[in-house]
Amino acid sequence: MKSGFISLIGRPNVGKSTLLNTLVGYKIAITSDKAQTTRNNIQGIYNDEDSQMVFVDTPGIHKPKHKLGQRLNDDAYYSIDDVDVILFLVDAKERLGNGDKFIINKLKEVNKPVFLIINKIDKVSKESLFEIINAYKDLYDFKEIIPLSALKKDNVDELIKTLKKYLPDNVKYFPDEDLTNTTLEFRVAELVREKVLRLTNEEVPHAVTCVTEKLICKKYKIVANVTIIVERDSLKKIVIGKQGAMLKKIGMLARKDVEEMTGKKVFLELFVKTINNWRDKEKYLRELGFYDIDE
Repeated sequence: MKSGFISLIGRPNVGKSTLLNTLVGYKIAITSDKAQTTRNNIQGIYNDEDSQMVFVDTPGIHKPKHKLGQRLNDDAYYSIDDVDVILFLVDAKERLGNGDKFIINKLKEVNKPVFLIINKIDKVSKESLFEIINAYKDLYDFKEIIPLSALKKDNVDELIKTLKKYLPDNVKYFPDEDLTNTTLEFRVAELVREKVLRLTNEEVPHAVTCVTEKLICKKYKIVANVTIIVERDSLKKIVIGKQGAMLKKIGMLARKDVEEMTGKKVFLELFVKTINNWRDKEKYLRELGFYDIDE
């Protein structure tokens, strides 16, 4: 039995959460085009007949401009130290930049096998892919270089096969039926936040927070109340929309995802709350298990 922990790191928007979801075969982490969509180290668990791989999705590493950004970086760094293999993801469509070099310098400080995962290869030519490989391999001695498309599921099986060579012989850490370490309350709130980020585009900053205030699970249905927390009244109006149209759309799409995730009928009620006083806001978020999101 091969088992171990594998960290997914990289700059924002390189496809870490999409790859995690593809590997597990289940929507564990939310995705959007906004940077820092992932705020927590989320574990997704892959099982087959002879292995168990616990993948840790991390926030995108970037130059922090506020407390949230610094905390996200800290979470990502923490995940590097306590895993068996590190997957460094890069976007095939993006040139090698200072952000990638910054991460590579961090990787030089750890003694772990590091794979270079070149994601989104369906978007580039073979000639461009060859140039990317050459650019990166001169900067770091990667144990493996694997081009793939997380969205199209191209070459993902090869990644699984290769990872098994680097994992220790061990017992399983989780039962076969476990797919993630996150709670249902967390995943429901995250699905609502995903819809807010996707539907409002750049109008609402990434600092929006969603909290499941109530969750009742019955045999055939789920009843959930989720509060969307924004920083200003102007953002609250955007999230609600004209005559509640935006909030209704957010709820409809989130409910559909929760139903697909649980296989149950879902009754989802959304609320939008603004906390203008920072001290009250900080206290409220900390009581709910969140950190500072102050700009």
